Amino acid sequence: MTEIQFAKELDCSGLSCPIPIVKTKKAISELSSGQVLKMISTDPGSSADMASWSLRTGHEIIKSETENGKFIFYVKHK
Repeated sequence: MTEIQFAKELDCSGLSCPIPIVKTKKAISELSSGQVLKMISTDPGSSADMASWSLRTGHEIIKSETENGKFIFYVKHK
């Protein structure tokens, strides 16, 4: 599988809800339509939070994975 190309990486490790979502919202607003943000979180609730936020905003989570206790999301700007 090819590596996902992303325009910006946001590391929210160690932060609890709602800070990762707040930071994701700010970071995605700095990107252009079609660009991808890679967001890393250690908050177990971030999977549900990101899914809910994605539905509300229309920004698509094109991939999410868990690696060494970190939750990684690739979010495409709508």
